[in-house]
Amino acid sequence: MHFARLLLGTGLMLLLCSPLALWAEEKTGTATGTGTESEPKKAEAEAEAEAEAEAKVEKKEKEKPAFTFSEEDLKRFELWLGELRAEALEKGISEKTIAAALKEIRPIDRIIALDRRQPEGTMSWETYKSRVVTPARIAEGKRLLAENEELLEAVAKQRGVQPRFIVALWGIETGFGSNTGGFSVITALATLAFEGRRGSFFRKELFNALKILDEGHITPAQMKGSWAGAMGQCQFMPSSFLTWAVDQDGDGRKDIWNTRADVFGSTANYLHQNRWDANRTWGRRVKLPEGLDPALIGKTIKKPLSEWQALGVRKPNGKDLPAVELTGSLVQPGGATGPTYLVYGNYHSLLHWNRSLYFATAVGLLADGIGRP
Repeated sequence: MHFARLLLGTGLMLLLCSPLALWAEEKTGTATGTGTESEPKKAEAEAEAEAEAEAKVEKKEKEKPAFTFSEEDLKRFELWLGELRAEALEKGISEKTIAAALKEIRPIDRIIALDRRQPEGTMSWETYKSRVVTPARIAEGKRLLAENEELLEAVAKQRGVQPRFIVALWGIETGFGSNTGGFSVITALATLAFEGRRGSFFRKELFNALKILDEGHITPAQMKGSWAGAMGQCQFMPSSFLTWAVDQDGDGRKDIWNTRADVFGSTANYLHQNRWDANRTWGRRVKLPEGLDPALIGKTIKKPLSEWQALGVRKPNGKDLPAVELTGSLVQPGGATGPTYLVYGNYHSLLHWNRSLYFATAVGLLADGIGRP
């Protein structure tokens, strides 16, 4: 297949210029000009037509989904769905909710393709940071911080989380609510639960999602999210929603899809319930002394700032670390050749949200940018 594509595709002109092709031209007279004028034009037209046909085939191949449910799979899905309905009833989900949520749903090929897709390579910390903590995102964060100042201050007072961190998480998770995902959460979770590789996890999340619908927080049509089932402007999985989402505006619904008060309140409640300290920041970039033991670098190695100071750790400009009673760890998201950050307890709260050092550090840096005058 690949050999044929090479001949008919980009390698076509090489084939026509090969000794074998020249020998064929001599036999037909096209190389010496003794053949008719139409012969080379005809050959050229045929070659172009073949190349065009091959290009169309290649395009169709690329457009095919990386995974497709078979007809047999679809039959099995209907049986599986019937069992799921029965179990949902046993768990106390109303017949009305089950009927509305599971009506005529089918597994989605693209969701499985996305779930199985392996990253082509590891993005460097500097590349990630340049894409996530952008001047445009900082500027938009500043604007939205000012626009929602009264609401954010009320949430901060009640939940104990500084507004700049709420806005930074909002910005990184969904571009300040502009990109929350276009998949039906119920269909996405049903697809992943049925496919089976992590069936138990997604089945539990599916029942959690049905419970959210049954409680009336959102309708099935409005329950949109990522292909993996993360929902709303703060991208909570259904289990996270049931644990940490709040009805900040007091209307009887926890609406993290459309209501900013609930988005901000739920984000802050998540951090607060995971040991956020409103009197502290996340961390800072630092400069290491030459010869510092590499074993001291890592999120699990915690020391008072006074000890880090004694070990020679300084601010990037060479000045002393703050003389405060605070414990911190040294982390290097980009490895030993990249920048080093001295991070505090709130950083670990961010890691509870997302275990990636890239993510937690980017949230901190974006919050710093947003919070500056």
